[in-house]
Amino acid sequence: MRSLALVVLYSVAWAAFGVASGWVAHRAAASRFDHDTWLTRPRRWEHAGRWYDRRLRVRYWKDRLPEAGALFAGGWAKDRLRSFELEHLERFAAETRRAEWVHWANIAFGVSFVVWAEPVVAVVMTVFGVVVHLPFVVVQRYNRARLLSVIANSRRRRMHPNGSARSKHGQPDANRKA
Repeated sequence: MRSLALVVLYSVAWAAFGVASGWVAHRAAASRFDHDTWLTRPRRWEHAGRWYDRRLRVRYWKDRLPEAGALFAGGWAKDRLRSFELEHLERFAAETRRAEWVHWANIAFGVSFVVWAEPVVAVVMTVFGVVVHLPFVVVQRYNRARLLSVIANSRRRRMHPNGSARSKHGQPDANRKA
């Protein structure tokens, strides 16, 4: 009976922390997520998200994961791209950073079991946190890498709408080779 009570307690702890971390991130200003940090910045080995697709085949399973971005009022669902406008793409990228932070926080929460659970349970809970939340981190990083590529292309098109290089004064650059 004690084991069942512990399973219920640990399950409630996981659920409560998951909701709390999501709520805290939801309440944080969007500007906190409009740029990459040491945790969310793209890594060279990711090759703009291609590593996740080649090695983990992420595009085939990412849509099967639940999406809870709109769980709280005013939240942002990341299940599909709703617009190709630059502002929307930038907001979407920011929301992938927000979600990534939430899932990293949940992974870190698994380590907290070391403080208050038996050693075997602490290991199991830490592994559980990684197994459950790492796929979500992978999806956020994959989607953001693709978004950042689209954003960069969109910015280039805005700067040079007809594809030609322009001088500082808006005139075609005579020094540019065709």
